[in-house]
Amino acid sequence: MSAPLNAENITVKFGGLTAVNNVSFDIPEGKIVSLIGPNGAGKTTFFNVLTGLYKPTSGFVHFEGRDITATPPHKIAQGGLARTFQNIRLFGLMTAEENVMVAMHSHLKSGILATIFGTPRQRREEKDAHEKARELLNFVGVGKWAGEYARNLSYGDQRRLEVARALALKPKVLLLDEPTAGMNPQESKTFIDFVYRVRDEKKVSILLIEHDMSVVMSVSERVTVLDQGEKIAEGTPAEIKANQRVIEAYLGKAKGEKA
Repeated sequence: MSAPLNAENITVKFGGLTAVNNVSFDIPEGKIVSLIGPNGAGKTTFFNVLTGLYKPTSGFVHFEGRDITATPPHKIAQGGLARTFQNIRLFGLMTAEENVMVAMHSHLKSGILATIFGTPRQRREEKDAHEKARELLNFVGVGKWAGEYARNLSYGDQRRLEVARALALKPKVLLLDEPTAGMNPQESKTFIDFVYRVRDEKKVSILLIEHDMSVVMSVSERVTVLDQGEKIAEGTPAEIKANQRVIEAYLGKAKGEKA
């Protein structure tokens, strides 16, 4: 099975600290995979390398066969690799629809002059963009809040709005950073079903960084585990649950047990 996103031998150093050490990773087409690990394991650093926020000390990232290691984040997003953030980054004083429109404008073909003068083509594009934005809002379940300021939405709805904005970029791969953080168990379960819908109906591959193990084990087809910047395990949820090294990384070795 092809893998649209590949990271090869990624190492990231900050001064004398090695945050990620020689990690290779891929996201298979059409799959939902998760990246987990204890606090400080290097997950977010690695995630930021994939999306261009950090440049690795060594190693390469390829997306659909292109080397994107040194590509600016906005170019990576426009090219089909979209993400959400652990800390929600919506425009609070813009409506839900306007938040989605911001992302859609990167795909509009009308130039700046056409926008300024309001040419017929620009007006058609703008009308189509509004319709597509509303379709995305309905898809993620917040269509009734299209005209509401983003800051007034509930936490769960803000999470869904962030996904809608990411989907507006027409991604082939979607990266979700702690998508269920702050949700109660029922909200998390509902979000799992939502992730399946996104994968199946939008035809995207999905990577999650997630602390909630019930979510990870329910939704993932493959789980990769980092600890102290190194990949210590990779496999199905069942394999990861039974992996002694993973158990030790999360719980620590039993008192008196030898390494």
